[in-house]
Amino acid sequence: MRNVLRFLPRAAAALILAMLAVSPLGGQAGGQTTAGGGRLILSGDLAWFLGMGKPLNCVLNSRFKRGDPVGFRMTAINPATGTRDRQTQLVVHINYGGKTIDLPMNDHQSDRTPLTEFWVAKWIVPADAPLGTIRYTVTAKDPQGRTGEWKPFENVLSLLTIVE
Repeated sequence: MRNVLRFLPRAAAALILAMLAVSPLGGQAGGQTTAGGGRLILSGDLAWFLGMGKPLNCVLNSRFKRGDPVGFRMTAINPATGTRDRQTQLVVHINYGGKTIDLPMNDHQSDRTPLTEFWVAKWIVPADAPLGTIRYTVTAKDPQGRTGEWKPFENVLSLLTIVE
């Protein structure tokens, strides 16, 4: 009986991890499931993209003015392996003023920055961007055909917002 009790917490943890691997996580919508192991798990944030060495560069932010550089940072994880495939393609879809702009993301990891295991895209808020919240999503597709989609939480305080 003691051996069973020691095994039970591990079994419960394994069950929870298995359920998370096939379920969308907070702020994430579903994606395509393939024989290779479920939907991609996406996660990310918004930050200032002011340039290396400049104050506030890469500091988290959700409020931007027209002309400001919005930085999208995301990662996509294969739930079967718990790792990312650098060949995965991510795209930010920004909706404003009745149009959608698709921004392909770039893999930020390099020999110079080996610890930045994520993708980035920069968007300069255009002069015609309306004040208020801007909707966006991020989609991903890896070389094995797994897909994933991420949407920010529906909390007005944390959505991408254009201010004066």
